Amino acid sequence: MSKILVAEDELAINKMICMNLNITGYQTVSMQDGQEVLDYLAAGQSADLAIVDIMMPKVDGFALLEPLNKAGIPVIYLTALGDIESKVRGLSGGAEDYMVKPFEMLELLLRIEKILKRTGKSDELIKLDDVILDMKKRTVSKKNEQISLTPMEYDLLCILAKNRNIALGRDKILHEIWGAGFEGETRTVDVHVAALRRKTGLHIASVPKIGYRLEVGE
Repeated sequence: MSKILVAEDELAINKMICMNLNITGYQTVSMQDGQEVLDYLAAGQSADLAIVDIMMPKVDGFALLEPLNKAGIPVIYLTALGDIESKVRGLSGGAEDYMVKPFEMLELLLRIEKILKRTGKSDELIKLDDVILDMKKRTVSKKNEQISLTPMEYDLLCILAKNRNIALGRDKILHEIWGAGFEGETRTVDVHVAALRRKTGLHIASVPKIGYRLEVGE
């Protein structure tokens, strides 16, 4: 289970981020000022990635970048500072990504997954009840028996698994799997979901007027 450090002084946003990360299978460490982060690092603690606000009490997010980088923790800035100077400062200083509030949680989750994969810190195995998804081998098995999926079915299962217990819209799924230039019907998603249900036995719930949600136990 990948550990994500969430440094955000606005409690409601902090709780919302942690809740969504926990639901999707991440372990979280919540902090509300920069000094807490420095104390955490000084105690020899680590994480696989940090989501950091810039305008925080005691020690701001910019001052945290160097110690986090030295600890080998990649950083995503998540801030209300949308000016180009702040973006350049953050990215040129060594942040992996820079997102401006307000933000979409799904976009943050996708960026987290890409960074963890790029840095070699992502989970290679995802357990979905009695179904095992091996991200490295691109295989799916149930009770030690391999399940044969088409490439599109596999990619769909991946995005549902990475966002398990979260409702995903058909348009979002189409964009992530089939690309922004896809001109077919959104019902394409329905067909592939039906195939996944049949082949895996997973509970992929229909969410009215939105899309689908893969529901698994915690």
